[in-house]
Amino acid sequence: MPIVAKDGKKPNDTFIEQLKLNAEAAINKLSDLGVGDKKRMAVGGHSYGAFMTANLLAHTNLFAAGIARSGAYNRTLTPFGFQNEERTYWQVPQLYYEMSPFSYADKIKTPILLIHGDSDDNPGTFPINSERLFNAIKGAGGTTRFVFLPYEAHGYRGKENILHTLWEEDQWLEKYVKGKK
Repeated sequence: MPIVAKDGKKPNDTFIEQLKLNAEAAINKLSDLGVGDKKRMAVGGHSYGAFMTANLLAHTNLFAAGIARSGAYNRTLTPFGFQNEERTYWQVPQLYYEMSPFSYADKIKTPILLIHGDSDDNPGTFPINSERLFNAIKGAGGTTRFVFLPYEAHGYRGKENILHTLWEEDQWLEKYVKGKK
């Protein structure tokens, strides 16, 4: 979902607002076309897409379930910038807080499946991100599952782990999306 500069501000200054509007527009379009059921939508992503997924679940009630793989959920752990954000944590600490789904873990009530390689070598997505988000959501009474993939880096390569990931995702969607009316 595109996040763009708006009204002379930096793109991330209105990140959450734009993310929510983009998701609503996509859901409405799928529903209008007759190919999507608003009550049975799931959202998922890998890396930055996982970050967006967790933010959507923290700030909306648009989805029946979410799947987030190898994401960064606490932006204070990437203090020197991330993606297109060039400002540091010390320049805009409130932005880093507000863009971190971890800050709103108590608001994530939509079921979310977290998957992460235990050897993630991406400096922005160390496995502690998923571990801590899982603990925070669980501790706040949310519905979540955390799957650690052994020997996997940021992109999964092992046949067994890829098949396991597909099985986990299928089971998650069967449980929280397919049967929802």
